[in-house]
Amino acid sequence: MEEKGLLKVVKFGGSSLANAEQFKKVGDIIKSDKDRHFAIPSAPGKRFNTDVKVTDLLYKCQEKAVNNEDFSEEFEDIKSRYNEIIEGLGISLSLEEEFALIEKNLKEKAGKDYAASRGEYLNGIIMANYLDFTFVDAATVLFFNKEGVFDSEKTNEVLGKKLKKVEYAVIPGFYGSLPDGTIKTFSRGGSDITGAIVARAIKADIYENWTDVSGFLVADPRIIYNPEPIDIITYKELRELSYMGASVLHEDSIFPVRKAGIPVNIKNTNAPEDPGSWIVESTGQKSKYVITGIAGRKGFSAINIDKDMMNVEVGFGRKVLQAFEENDISFEHMPSGIDTMTLFVEQKAFEPKEQLVISAIHKLAEPDSIEIESGIALIAVVGRGMKSARGTAGRIFAALAHARINVRMIDQGSSELNIIIGVDNDDFEFAIKAIYDIFVEVQL
Repeated sequence: MEEKGLLKVVKFGGSSLANAEQFKKVGDIIKSDKDRHFAIPSAPGKRFNTDVKVTDLLYKCQEKAVNNEDFSEEFEDIKSRYNEIIEGLGISLSLEEEFALIEKNLKEKAGKDYAASRGEYLNGIIMANYLDFTFVDAATVLFFNKEGVFDSEKTNEVLGKKLKKVEYAVIPGFYGSLPDGTIKTFSRGGSDITGAIVARAIKADIYENWTDVSGFLVADPRIIYNPEPIDIITYKELRELSYMGASVLHEDSIFPVRKAGIPVNIKNTNAPEDPGSWIVESTGQKSKYVITGIAGRKGFSAINIDKDMMNVEVGFGRKVLQAFEENDISFEHMPSGIDTMTLFVEQKAFEPKEQLVISAIHKLAEPDSIEIESGIALIAVVGRGMKSARGTAGRIFAALAHARINVRMIDQGSSELNIIIGVDNDDFEFAIKAIYDIFVEVQL
C-alpha cells in the first residue's frame, strides 16, 4: 500500500518568477515533490535592479487610462515580459485574447484593483500551462463583502469544496472579488495571504513560502554583515519582530494558517536545498541562541510627565491617555515610576499635534511638568529562550555600556518574550551591533 504523502501549498514571490529562467527553477521545485499540490504565484518581479515590476507597469497603465492618456508603450512592455517567459519556457500558449480584454477593460476604467491583479492572473495562467495544473481564477473562490472586508468563512467553504475536486492547481495570489464580481485586491502581502488562505481551506500539512532569501535572519543584513539565520520562530516572536520593523512576513499574511496551526516554511528559490526558516505555533526546541532576533525603528518621541504622588491618584493614567486619544495618536510604550510617566509615540504622528496634546494633558491631568524628547530609536530583543536564561537584561546593558551607548528606556513584558530598549537615533546601528555581538558572535 502506498504511503500517504503530505499536503503542501507553495507560494512563489515576484523575484522567483521574474523571467523564464526563474520560472524553470520554480517548475523544478514543484515537480520534485509530488506533495506540492497547490501553487500560488505572484506577478513577475524585477529581473535586475533598474527593472520595473509588472504590477508597477499595470498601475502606470491604469493611471494613464484614468487621465485618458495613451498607455500603449507600457502595455507593450507588459506583453513583451509575458511573451518572453512563454517563449523561454517553450510552451504552446497565447495570451493575446487575455491581453486584448485587459487593454479594453483598462480603457473602460475598470479600476486600480483590477489593473494590479492582472499581473498575478496572467502569471497563474502561464504557470498552470507549464506545470499542466488546473488554473483556478482567484476571483471565483476568494471573496470580499460589499464593504470590501475579506469574507474568510465563505471563502474557506467555497475554496475548500473547489480544491477537493482538483489534485493539482494554480491559484493566483493578491486578489479576490466583491459580491458584484468586481476585482478586489488585498492591501499588503497579497500573495502571501492567498497562500495562507488556500492552506487553511484544504487543511494543508505545510505552507511553503518561496522567496529570494533562505529564511529569516537574526538581524538586519544592512546593519550586521552576514547575520545568522533563524531556524525556528514562533508566531508570537514573529509578531514582535515584524511590528518593530523587521522584514519578515506581516501578521496578516500568516493569520489563516496560524488559526489552523499550519507550520510555514520560508524557502529560497535560488537555493532550494537550504532548510530555510520555520514559523510555528509553539516548539519545545531550544533556539540556537538566547535571543531569536533583533529589530528596531527610528523616529520616536518621548513625552515625560511628572506629578508628585501620581501613583495614588486614581485615574491619572486614563486622563493622560485621553489626551492622546482625542488627538488620534497611539502610543508604543509607557514605562512609569512613582511620580513619573513616559509615553513613546511616533514622532511624525506626534509633532503636528504636539502642543494640542500637551495642552490637553495639562487640562485633563494637571501634571507638575511635561518634557518632550525626540530623535529616539526603539529596539526589540525577542526570544523564547529569554524565559529560561538568567541575566539577559544585564547582558544587554553591559554590551551597550561597553559600546558607550546611553539607554533612554527599557521595557520588558510579563511574558519575558521581548525586551524593548530606547536609544538615540544616532546610536541605533551601533546598539544593534553591540547586542548582536554579545548574544550571537560570542557563541559562534
